[in-house]
Amino acid sequence: MNSHRKGFSLIELMTSLSILTILLTGGIPSLTDVYTQYRADSSIRIIQQTLQFARNQAITLNRTVTACAVIDEKCVQNWQVGLTVFIDTNNNSQLDDSDKILYMTNAFDSKDTVKYNRTSIRFRPDGLASGTNGTLKYCPSSATSPYSRAVIVNQAGRVRFSTEKSIRCS
Repeated sequence: MNSHRKGFSLIELMTSLSILTILLTGGIPSLTDVYTQYRADSSIRIIQQTLQFARNQAITLNRTVTACAVIDEKCVQNWQVGLTVFIDTNNNSQLDDSDKILYMTNAFDSKDTVKYNRTSIRFRPDGLASGTNGTLKYCPSSATSPYSRAVIVNQAGRVRFSTEKSIRCS
């Protein structure tokens, strides 16, 4: 008679499950941090590329182009709703019937904070952002997240990533 059985004993199975539980308990919080950092990096890159697109369109089309968060056809401070880039024919930072939408981003994660010191960013036909320069901040999960990122729009219209280490959205 063959006394060799195939499979696991109950003790082997319980030991394996215990080790797996310990490993997962330690690994899940770090995966959350990785996801938060990835979300911040990808979102700030979308913001930077959208603003660069707006500036390029202003120069190419020789028109004033506005980038802002739009609710009810008006530029508002609630940047979490995403960015809308449009040709602002009458320079009123409002989406009118005569204005043409060039690009819209999706809304950002509802747990995240997006802050800018103005309601809109306007690029003139020469590419300058005079009067709408500032720092647009993206803070994932909390206003003091260590994974917060920012882009800086200067008077000349240049859009660049901030090198600041401790960015706060409060």
